[in-house]
Amino acid sequence: MVFPFKGLEDFKIDLDQDHELLRTTIRDFLEREVQNRVEEGERKGDLGEVREKIKELGLNGLDVPQEYGGAGGDYLSLLVATEEISRIWPSLSTFFLINWMFTSALLRFGGKDIKERYVPPVARGEKIAAFANTEPGAGTDVAGMSSVAKKVNGGYVLTGKKIFITSGDLADYIIVTARTSPPSEQRWKGITMFVVERDFPGFKVESRIDTTGLKASHTTEISFNEVKVPEENVVGEVGQGFKYAVSSFDYARTIVASQALGIGQAALEKMVRYSMDRKSFGQSIAGFQMVQQKVSESMADLTTTRLLVYWAGSLYKRGMENEYIMAASLAKFFATEAAERIVLRAMTVHGGYGVTTSTGLERMLRDIQILKTYEGTNDIQRVSAARHFYRKFMGLNV
Repeated sequence: MVFPFKGLEDFKIDLDQDHELLRTTIRDFLEREVQNRVEEGERKGDLGEVREKIKELGLNGLDVPQEYGGAGGDYLSLLVATEEISRIWPSLSTFFLINWMFTSALLRFGGKDIKERYVPPVARGEKIAAFANTEPGAGTDVAGMSSVAKKVNGGYVLTGKKIFITSGDLADYIIVTARTSPPSEQRWKGITMFVVERDFPGFKVESRIDTTGLKASHTTEISFNEVKVPEENVVGEVGQGFKYAVSSFDYARTIVASQALGIGQAALEKMVRYSMDRKSFGQSIAGFQMVQQKVSESMADLTTTRLLVYWAGSLYKRGMENEYIMAASLAKFFATEAAERIVLRAMTVHGGYGVTTSTGLERMLRDIQILKTYEGTNDIQRVSAARHFYRKFMGLNV
């Protein structure tokens, strides 16, 4: 026994040559076609033509089965792709993250009809998706949402506001959670998940929100004013939307950790290159012990992050749900904070240039603040990991 796991086999990482081929393909494409567009895209606050250009790689439906228009990859493929994309442009990886959350939720919880209608267009990159759960008064407290969907003949009438919705102003299809019955003693009950199309009357983009980082990712506030949603657009069972939403966040959590991994990788590369090129006191600063210390500490942070991220992904791939949920929380808070440490060390090694915008390091630092916040804040991940450990492994309800 390897407490709290059963044995050493539980720590196996399932990467293979197909994942490495995917990594090199994405890296080559991004360095050739995307890297020189990042700064302009961040200034303009949009991914621009990159959204169309990157369709060549088939990343929109990377883990979607081929029968639904996807590439048929596994969960580890998402992590590999996310790391490589985030190494170049984290805003772009966030765009894919939300599309993947949408298709994953429908594939896992939706019926045959709703999967056939909505998954293939998103998987092929023909349509853009969003996932609308957070509200002005209900973020971490998912059960505290106030959006309401009232049953009417042949469907539901949806009213409410959602905030911090990635791609909310771009999306053709939006997963929305709302209450279909009043809160009971078990507050999570009575929430239902729907698919709403942007052309449904009553849907409105209220505003775009300017955030600290991920400037090219569209963060929005959207509203639903008596939007009529057909009954066939209910995802799964009525009243089970809370479980579906939480499971979707679990799915996304390690992808966010992989975003941080990509940023940390980029920062380490910049640190090392600069330390080799920069001369001071007649020698390369790579020969200074203080620089060497920062490089070593960053390598330790990055290697630990990579092992943790791909280990968590391997648990997900094997269907080890209890182990995965805990590992995903650990990976999320460790990876994002490790990346922050690496970026700060890189800024220090760069000296005066480290606080300029030309190096890209300050953008990395800003992007990380978003990663530490969305898909469950780092403080919440610490609590969630411990509570899940006590409940599932120790039999103690805390």
